[in-house]
Amino acid sequence: MTGGWKNTLYYGDNLDVLRRYVKDESVDLVYLDPPFNSSQTYSILFKEQNGSRAASQVRAFEDTWTWNQESEVVFAELVTSGGREADCLQAFRKFLGECDVLAYLVMMAPRLVELRRVMKPTASIYLHCDLTASHYLKMLMDAVFSPVNFVNEVVWKRTSAHNTTSRKLGDLTDHLLFYGRSSKYFFEPPRQPHDPEYVEKFYRHKDETGRRFRTHLVERNKAIGPRPNLIYEYKGYTPALGWMMERPKLEALDKNGKLGWSSKGRPFRKIFLDEVAAPPIGNLWDDIPPVQAQAAERIGYPTQKPEALLERIISASSNPGDVVLDPFCGCGTTIAVAQKLDRRWIGIDITCLSINVIKNRLKDSFGESAAFEVIGEPVSVPDAERLAESDPYQFQWWALGLVGARPVEQKKGADRGIDGRIIFQGDEPGVFESVILSVKAGKTGPAHVRDLKGVLDREKAPIGVLITMQDHTADMKTEAVTAGFYESATWARKYPKVQLLTVADLLAGKKVEMPPIRQVGATFKKAPRAKGKVAHTDSLPL
Repeated sequence: MTGGWKNTLYYGDNLDVLRRYVKDESVDLVYLDPPFNSSQTYSILFKEQNGSRAASQVRAFEDTWTWNQESEVVFAELVTSGGREADCLQAFRKFLGECDVLAYLVMMAPRLVELRRVMKPTASIYLHCDLTASHYLKMLMDAVFSPVNFVNEVVWKRTSAHNTTSRKLGDLTDHLLFYGRSSKYFFEPPRQPHDPEYVEKFYRHKDETGRRFRTHLVERNKAIGPRPNLIYEYKGYTPALGWMMERPKLEALDKNGKLGWSSKGRPFRKIFLDEVAAPPIGNLWDDIPPVQAQAAERIGYPTQKPEALLERIISASSNPGDVVLDPFCGCGTTIAVAQKLDRRWIGIDITCLSINVIKNRLKDSFGESAAFEVIGEPVSVPDAERLAESDPYQFQWWALGLVGARPVEQKKGADRGIDGRIIFQGDEPGVFESVILSVKAGKTGPAHVRDLKGVLDREKAPIGVLITMQDHTADMKTEAVTAGFYESATWARKYPKVQLLTVADLLAGKKVEMPPIRQVGATFKKAPRAKGKVAHTDSLPL
């Protein structure tokens, strides 16, 4: 990227990140897909690094908002700051009362204000939402961006008909509220392919290279009327009523291969299909399916959007080299598409889980060409200690991400001693083994090592790793050594069965000792079975 620019992933609250790091009028396009306030708890599934479908799943986020003291504080700040958004929120409160929907709108309002600040005058914003709050969000967007800057409401058909109650029509669509920062917003209308039936009917001719064309008059007829000043001879032919154009233009058509002659020696103009603009796409997008279970791009993130959807938005509202911002970047579809389309980008998410998913996605898709930095993740032991103290789950996801492990869902009251897994191919073709990981932020001792050994026995897993904040005691090391080794016949090497790693080790780049993770070829039609009891879910993509 030019000008010293660095594509950046920020871990943290997007409101804080926008205020601290993103400059005024520095962004060309904003796409945001915030939680919809649908009162659902989502889980996330992953593909493993070896290409197989993972059986692990974790709770990604709870899409639920509740009016509380924090909502009251933010509401007061917004109202006292004045502006149209303050008037809008006061009207919402009078109409809705102190409810969950109001809490959601109060969360969104200051973020929309900050997004408007960072947008260039030529920038656009697409807010992706569903029917739960789209009508309220439209009013809030009008308040922040002004009704005159509303461009379109795009309706995306995200799914086909499905079963619903007898008292309700099925919800098949999402909505994208499209606003310009000003009337100067950039937009190149997306276009749809030509209708095949139309092509066959009107562009039925082909030239010697296979290019389709239709014919058009180059000489005048009685219906058009004569033009005496355009009667001239060209290549032995003189039309009785005159040509449709002057000689220089006719010669140019001929020179460019766009003048043809019939078997009867009469000229015609060739209009090539590939030079005719396809019809523009309207605001109903029913030609982009959701991410299917078998799709190569599928990560398993619960709200993952198809890359084709983001390709249409980014191509229509930005140019190569422009800056694309996604403040709720989730599994990173916006980021991945921006990278593919040669845009600069900024991504923000509040979970270490999402940041790890995006880092792996960029690495898998683009390799070293996807140069970027991550801001907000722990980079030192004190950083990690603060994260562990403030949010143990985020600390756990961050630590697992450092060794390339996938988190495992922990149901309340059902701690089975497994925080994460790494899947690798065993000695038998098509059989995969698990590395079991346990993460501890507090005080640890030999009992934790013994617990991990018990989990390995129960799961019939060959390798276990205990990640700790504290240094390991001599007794812990002795307990780990007594577990012995896992011997890989394929790699002709022994690996410690129980391994101990500290956060300091991880930050220094130390990795799990295990057989290399090999990419699985296309012959694996289904998820390969792993030895032991790997967590399973009926929604596991195959």
